[in-house]
Amino acid sequence: MAADEPGALELFVSIGLSESKARETLRNQALSALLREAIVQAQEILGSAADKTVGTLLYNVASRLKDPKHLGFLVEYIATKKIVTDLQLNAALEYVKSHPVEPIDAADFARECGVGVIVTPEQIEEAVEASISKHRAQLLSERYRFNMGLLMGEARSKLKWADGKIIKNEVDLQVLHLLGPKTEADLEKKSKVSRFDFNAEDYSAATACSSLICILCADHVPCTFPGENYKTEGYVVTPNTMNLLKQHLEITGGQVRTRFPPEPNGILHIGHAKAINFNFGFAKANGGICFLRYDDTNPEKEEEKYFTAIRDIVEWLGYTPYAVTHASDYFDQLYTWAVDLIRRGHAYVCHQKVEEIKGHNPPPSPWRDRPVEESLLLFEVLPFHGEATLRMKLVMEDGKMDPVAYRIKYTPHHRTGDKWCIYPTYDYTHCLCDSIENITHSLCTKEFQARRSSYFWLCNALDVYCPVQWEYGRLNLLYTVVSKRKIIRLVDSGAVRDWDDPRLFTLTALRRRGFPAEAINNFCARVGVTVAQCTMEPHMLEACVREVLNEQAPRVMAVLEPLCVTIVNFPAPHKILEIDVPNFPADETKGFHKVPFQPTIYIEQSDFREVPEKGYKRLAPGQPVGLRHTGYVIAIQSIIKDTNGRVKELEVTCTKSEAAEKPKAFIHWVSNPLVCEVRQYERLFLHKNPEDPAEVPQGFLSDVNPNSLSVIEEALVDRSVCGAKPFTKFQFERLGYFSVDPDSTGAKVSSQKGQKPGRVPSPSPVQMARKGKFSCT
Repeated sequence: MAADEPGALELFVSIGLSESKARETLRNQALSALLREAIVQAQEILGSAADKTVGTLLYNVASRLKDPKHLGFLVEYIATKKIVTDLQLNAALEYVKSHPVEPIDAADFARECGVGVIVTPEQIEEAVEASISKHRAQLLSERYRFNMGLLMGEARSKLKWADGKIIKNEVDLQVLHLLGPKTEADLEKKSKVSRFDFNAEDYSAATACSSLICILCADHVPCTFPGENYKTEGYVVTPNTMNLLKQHLEITGGQVRTRFPPEPNGILHIGHAKAINFNFGFAKANGGICFLRYDDTNPEKEEEKYFTAIRDIVEWLGYTPYAVTHASDYFDQLYTWAVDLIRRGHAYVCHQKVEEIKGHNPPPSPWRDRPVEESLLLFEVLPFHGEATLRMKLVMEDGKMDPVAYRIKYTPHHRTGDKWCIYPTYDYTHCLCDSIENITHSLCTKEFQARRSSYFWLCNALDVYCPVQWEYGRLNLLYTVVSKRKIIRLVDSGAVRDWDDPRLFTLTALRRRGFPAEAINNFCARVGVTVAQCTMEPHMLEACVREVLNEQAPRVMAVLEPLCVTIVNFPAPHKILEIDVPNFPADETKGFHKVPFQPTIYIEQSDFREVPEKGYKRLAPGQPVGLRHTGYVIAIQSIIKDTNGRVKELEVTCTKSEAAEKPKAFIHWVSNPLVCEVRQYERLFLHKNPEDPAEVPQGFLSDVNPNSLSVIEEALVDRSVCGAKPFTKFQFERLGYFSVDPDSTGAKVSSQKGQKPGRVPSPSPVQMARKGKFSCT
């Protein structure tokens, strides 16, 4: 309806809309046309103008009805006063949405929508009184902090068709009568709870469900049940839809089915962790199954190492696919359907070049209306037509016209070999593979919302089962890049070593850096499943990591910048003492490990000052310190320097703790240690958004932090770590969390007593990769 059509404004105002609301409605042509039709139908039934109550319901039905074919049916019930409340209208709209096939059973409709049901004020008063009586003790205790919604909910459950406003007024009146007016204490605001605060019950439930994401998926994801696909907004119902859904339910038994469909042309990153958790978690939370399906439709970029790495990461995160499938498993069926799509007049062979059809406003194809027989013949010999493509006849939600279904690639496929030289695209493959595998919920990130209509269109064009697509906001982190192309540039430029460089946020890199899978899963759960895109600070992830490692990583002592200390009055000069050190000082039931204690020990250079500054509490002349776990306090006797005047050794005396004055500080130490290489990592980029030209005009490569990696080749660590396997995590006391690097191939140990640490010949040292910014505990 045109906004300036005569009489439209007056008509809308006549049903109770304000003039401004009426003008706003006129700007929406689809809504104004439907509303006018509803008003005209109501007037024909009433024989006069509609009053404001009826007008409000007519406006609500016109603005919310998804399928206009049911408009006349609903208008009749509104005009004849069989539907008189918003509650009844909500039920009516839900009913027609869940019963798309006509005719509608009028008796069942009336029963489900409360037609003819009258709720008296006395019934409402009795229901509220019963609910308040049930919770009287808690109400008197919590007063106005009690959740009044519970009272309303219980009254509503007894009186389904009662007006919610009337129930609320009755609750307010009876509560006021019981408690009296609010006091100052009642008016105090409750303290806010952080979105990252999870209580013990959350963790208990998470243990049973493998991760917190299962809780979120079970409670907070607004998806339809299997077989109720038609209730999804935008889902297209065809004459055969209900039959196809029935067949689908016969195959699946009503089981939830999801899939994680990565492209095997790169390594998964932190954003994929959310997708993995959501797809596998949603299936698990609903007693369903999840497929791992490789979208292997571009043989030019796919490598076997990516297939292996993707499955490895999925299993590392704690998920086992119901089945591992490939888009290439269905190449024969997809080709058959492509031929069928052409026969139905929904696809054609196009000879425009790739450059011509790129972007959102390419010129229309001059071959769009070529005869079906001609496209069938050309598609059969498509491999011999250079840049020819098969295109689908549709306009996508973002305005892109006729997406490509098949293109020519003269590249052998890793699974099918030379059988094919034409390969299907994502737009063509994705929904059809979902249909073949009887996926119930196709969960994908928000950027695929523009493809939702094409997803539904293609399944319906071929008359095959159509799953539901539901989009959620993708997860991004600041101070990083996750684009495959940009990571390759970082590797090629030498800024990082490879895809698993611990400074990256690929999942293989995070695992190498020592991040536990449980921490990554918890982080994804705490970020939540929302429609809005989510960009987080890395310290949010690091907080989850510390939380897990604090319970899992045993404490050991290590010295990164050693200073030799000789105890001149060592209590056992001719033997090595062994000290029992708790693996977890806060919980000694988790065991101990033994650490040798000899006259020569090593401490951190930073734990000694020849001339201490104000407030310095560690070792200095005249200022003793305690040695952790030994029961001894040491005090400086002499300072030994090299020819350049640098301190190279300290000679100290030791005293039993109970015989000495309590020191200001206790420091860690090692004795007869192993030598190891330690890599310390900081953020790879200097700015929060290295890809943003406004922040980094010279491009992300110019923003690489030159100090993102420091290597300590001669660090010392106590011997309890000897034999630790790759990825084993430790907390170095007073330093942070460290993980054994997978490229470790040998060990360094100390030599004889009294000498500086030496090496046992081996291919290369044990390498400990320090995790990011966990320098303080």
